Amino acid sequence: MSRDFTSRVTPTRRAYLKRGGALFAGGLLAGCAGQNDADSSTDAADAADATATTTTTEAASDAETAADGDSAGYTVSMSPAGDVTFESVPERVMVYNLVYADAAVAFGHGDAVNSLGFDSDAGGRTLDAYYERLDGVSFDRSDLAQLNSGSGSVDIDKEVVYELDSDLHLVDPALVASFDGWDRSDVEEIREQVAPWFGNAYSRAHARPPEPYADDYEYYTLWEIVEKVGQVFREADRFAALHSVRDDLLSTIQSELPPESERPTVGVVIYMDETFYPTKIDAPGFATSHIRPLGVTDAFAAGDVTFETSYDFETMLEIDPDVLLHSYGIDSYYDVASIRQSLEDHPVGSELSAVRNDRVFPSGTPVQGPIMNLFQTEMTAKQLYPDRFGAWPEYAGGAYPEIPEDEQLFDRDRVADIVTGD
Repeated sequence: MSRDFTSRVTPTRRAYLKRGGALFAGGLLAGCAGQNDADSSTDAADAADATATTTTTEAASDAETAADGDSAGYTVSMSPAGDVTFESVPERVMVYNLVYADAAVAFGHGDAVNSLGFDSDAGGRTLDAYYERLDGVSFDRSDLAQLNSGSGSVDIDKEVVYELDSDLHLVDPALVASFDGWDRSDVEEIREQVAPWFGNAYSRAHARPPEPYADDYEYYTLWEIVEKVGQVFREADRFAALHSVRDDLLSTIQSELPPESERPTVGVVIYMDETFYPTKIDAPGFATSHIRPLGVTDAFAAGDVTFETSYDFETMLEIDPDVLLHSYGIDSYYDVASIRQSLEDHPVGSELSAVRNDRVFPSGTPVQGPIMNLFQTEMTAKQLYPDRFGAWPEYAGGAYPEIPEDEQLFDRDRVADIVTGD
C-alpha cells in the first residue's frame, strides 16, 4: 500500500466503543469464506438451530435489559473479533457485504450503514428487489462509499477507512487481512485508531481463513450471525420476532414436502461463456441455506466440487439435473432469462432435462442476510414444488415477483412491521 498511517499519534476511534482486549491478546478466533455454502447440513440441524437460537435470544434479551442501567455498556462476542464492548449503539457502521447490510436494515438501522464493498448499485438492486414487497422498508444507498476499488484486485484503501471514521466496522477482520496490502498489523491499527471490527465472512462456505486467524476460527449459521448483529444494535426483540417468521416458514415447507422419491435432482450453477460453475447444496456454510430445507438431491453431491470446478456442456448432460438454479439471479449480476434462451439455442444445452422441461430458474444470492433468506427460501420452494407451494411466476428482472396472498409462504406485513418497528 502506498500510504503509511503509522505516524498517526492521536486516536480517532469513537470514545464510546471499546474492544475487549483479553481474547484478542490470546489469539484471534477464526472464520471462513468461499463458494459452496449452507446454513446447516440437515433439516434437523435447522431445527436444532431454531431451538438454540430461541434460548440464546432470551438470554440476550435479559442481558440487554440489565445493561440498560449499566454505564459500563454491553459486550457482544463473535469470532474472529472476540469480545467487543459498546457504550452506545453504533451510528456509523462500515459494511462490506450484503449479509450485514440486510441485517442492519432488518433491525431498523439501515441508515447507520455508510459503505458497501462494491458498487452499491450492483448488490443494492438485489436488496431493492426484495424490499419492494415490504411496505415501508427501503435502503438508501445513494451516498454509500465503495470500499473495493473494482480495479481487478480485491482490497480496501486504508485511507477510505480512516475517512469514514466509523463507530464500528461490521466486517470480518480476517477477510480484510487477506486483501492486497493488508495484514494483521493493519487490521489492529484500524481497531485501535478508529473502531472495532465485528464480522464473520468465512462461515459462508467454511473455507479456511488466512493465518494467523485460521487455527481458532469459529463458524456460525446465518441466523447465529444475524442474532449477534441484533445484539450489537440492541434489537433482541426484533431478532426474536424475525426468527419466528423464519421458523414458521420452515415449518410450512417441512409439512408440505413430497416423499423423497418425488423430489427432483437439483444443480446450483453459475453459467458464463459456455461453462457451468457448480455449487454443492449440502456443503458446509450458509450460502445455500435457502435451498437445503427443500430436501432435494444434490446433482453434484458425488463430485469433488471446489471454487475452481467447472463443467462443459457434455459433462452437464451426463449429470443432467432435473432443475437448474442459477445463483445471483434476482436483479443481480446475471440475466437468467437470457441465459435460459442461450441454453435452449445450444445444440447440447437444449438436450438438458432442465432446459427441455422449462426448469431453469433464477436463484438467490449466496451472500444473504435475514430478509433475503426469507424471500429466497420461498422462491426456491415454488420453483421446486409448484404443486405444493404455488408456481414461481415468470421473472425477467427487477423486483421480486408479486405472489398472490394466498400463495405467500410468509407474512409480508408481519416482516415489514418488525423492520419498521410497528
